Amino acid sequence: MRIALVHDYLIERGGAEQVLEAFLEIWPKAPIYTLLYDEKLTHGRFKGRRIYTSFLQKLPFSRSRHRLFPLLMPFAAEQFDLSKYDVVLSDSASYAKGIVTKPSTLHVSYCHTPIRYAWDDSHKYIEEFYYPSLVKKFIPFFMNYIRIWDREAANRVDYFIANSKFVQRRIKKYYGADSEVVYPPVNVSNFSAAEKDSGKYFLMVGRLLPYKRFDIAIEAFNSFKQPLKIIGRGPAEKGLRLKAKTNVEFLKVDGDEKLSEYLAGAKALIFPQEEDFGITAVEAMACGKPVIAFKSGGALETVKEGVSGLFFEEQTPAALIKALEKFERSSFEPELVRQEALKFDKEIFKKKIKEFVEEKLKTWK
Repeated sequence: MRIALVHDYLIERGGAEQVLEAFLEIWPKAPIYTLLYDEKLTHGRFKGRRIYTSFLQKLPFSRSRHRLFPLLMPFAAEQFDLSKYDVVLSDSASYAKGIVTKPSTLHVSYCHTPIRYAWDDSHKYIEEFYYPSLVKKFIPFFMNYIRIWDREAANRVDYFIANSKFVQRRIKKYYGADSEVVYPPVNVSNFSAAEKDSGKYFLMVGRLLPYKRFDIAIEAFNSFKQPLKIIGRGPAEKGLRLKAKTNVEFLKVDGDEKLSEYLAGAKALIFPQEEDFGITAVEAMACGKPVIAFKSGGALETVKEGVSGLFFEEQTPAALIKALEKFERSSFEPELVRQEALKFDKEIFKKKIKEFVEEKLKTWK
């Protein structure tokens, strides 16, 4: 079986990149096709792999300012020549699923989400883009083009795999397509349950982007006054630092081992955003640490109320403070919390993906 992997862009290491790494463990000789690639920004995790990039790779600022090129990305994805492969497995939250394949080639798309800024809550996402005000006025006109292209691109996919039931519903709504749910891989074996009551601070982890709602947590902890550590980088960092009081500390941490140390030392993970799945929440649970999460999105499929965490129902500092106060009166057993994380182990993911692709290929032929 000749298989190729297609990824949106390799310019950071997040949950989507962990999925790609798991694909490569299943099919280690498979080449990667991606719009953009930066070895340093992906921490060398794909060094030595056969990687084919699009013409965007040669454009100035494309890797550091990829959001400037949304109108070129559909065209770039369509230029990859995948005619020699039996199977193409795309790993996509945006443009990778828009590749063009032969009728005889099976295209399976692992979908992290339909393009967020094109579909649900598009007005909010446009407002949060780091563009000048004049440019933002024209973005809605371009979004219509992106939506039309995205729906057409979805029609080129033979089978969708959704990364959660939450995303499965959105695939059905925006693409009119059915999908099978396979939860993303979590390296549970990289983490172990810490001792009960070993935490000394609360923790947040992730890209510093508006939709992650770090602002809610900072405002809450400015009043709650307990220590909050934030691990992450991103364009919202400067504004968030200005809001934070001295009990809020920003850290830059690279590597799973160091992240594991900070998770082990935390009381709980703060998770105020709506995520499609949320690998970080499961990693915290793998350390035996409960999650205090906004009651929406993928958290509803990973966090079990009263066993591995607590929910709050509004994205406001007041609602989070109320949850924090409830947490202080609660007790969680690290081993029981970790048991909830084991359902999402990477080996389970690899087995399900391999079986899905091989089964569909048999009937395809």
